[in-house]
Amino acid sequence: MTTNDQDYINQTLNGNSNAFAMLVNRYKDMVYTLTLRMLKNREEAEEVAQDTFVKMYKSLSKFKGDSKFSTWVYKIAYNTSLDRIKKNKKYLNNVAIDEYTEHEVKTINNALTSIENKEKEEAIKHCINLLPPDDSFLLTLFYYNDQTLDEIAKAMNLTPNNVKVKLFRSRKKLAKILEKRLEKEIIEQYG
Repeated sequence: MTTNDQDYINQTLNGNSNAFAMLVNRYKDMVYTLTLRMLKNREEAEEVAQDTFVKMYKSLSKFKGDSKFSTWVYKIAYNTSLDRIKKNKKYLNNVAIDEYTEHEVKTINNALTSIENKEKEEAIKHCINLLPPDDSFLLTLFYYNDQTLDEIAKAMNLTPNNVKVKLFRSRKKLAKILEKRLEKEIIEQYG
């Protein structure tokens, strides 16, 4: 947790609403990105992001500093997103997990390097959005937010070992989606 976060938390708890606005401003983009990854719908993601900040405000006095403030915020966003999914009773497409050998994963990675960086980044983000909510949330925290396994574990109410397993499975699912996408692109490019 940065000193600024703690300063803003203290000021907010002392009645300074402008300090809370600074916290919202600092985390709004990431909270929205995470809720969008979970819900796959812009309007719902916006609503859940707002709900996240309302819950954050109401619970701010409960933040003990046991983890980074960002981890605490991500945990609220994650749980609020799960609540919305349960409420809407959405049935999301799950990607079947096929067994991958190390060679097959390396082959996919080598194929990825042949795509230009910008296209690769867009392809990966698009494919992450095709994953189930937990998987896309987990990969976003790990790769785009540089959260540690411990921080992710706290945000998702899991053990670090469970996060490792889920991360491995999420990567396999992403590899399957990327493989299908790359086959199509390679056929179009060389076919």
